[in-house]
Amino acid sequence: MDLTKPYPAPTQETEPFWQGLRNEQVLLQRCDDCGKWIFYPRSNCPSCLSTKLTWHQVSGEGTLYTFTVTRQATAPHFVDEVPQLIAMIDLNEGVRLTSTLVARESDDLKVGAKVVPVFDHVNDEVTLLRYRLA
Repeated sequence: MDLTKPYPAPTQETEPFWQGLRNEQVLLQRCDDCGKWIFYPRSNCPSCLSTKLTWHQVSGEGTLYTFTVTRQATAPHFVDEVPQLIAMIDLNEGVRLTSTLVARESDDLKVGAKVVPVFDHVNDEVTLLRYRLA
């Protein structure tokens, strides 16, 4: 059984996001027609269906919306990451994303806490966006 971790496979729509992370930048799309921030990357605005989407660098900072502590691996590939702190983050721009928290103890975590991005350089091609308390 191959237990190689699954990593993102960038597509035409998502490549700028992943390239940004490799450069330690958080990039989000914004609709040029209605002004809505967009995450996850896509070809059309989910609000107005415009195809006029532009990439913008943002701080990546946000607020902890919710989190859970997984004490059993969510899949065999992640047994080395247990316990894993899985979180939903509300970025300052208003989009919500799922990530993992870089923390030793979950006791310090509180819903509503301010968080900042951590760039996890897995290898030369993959950088993951994780978070820590601000």
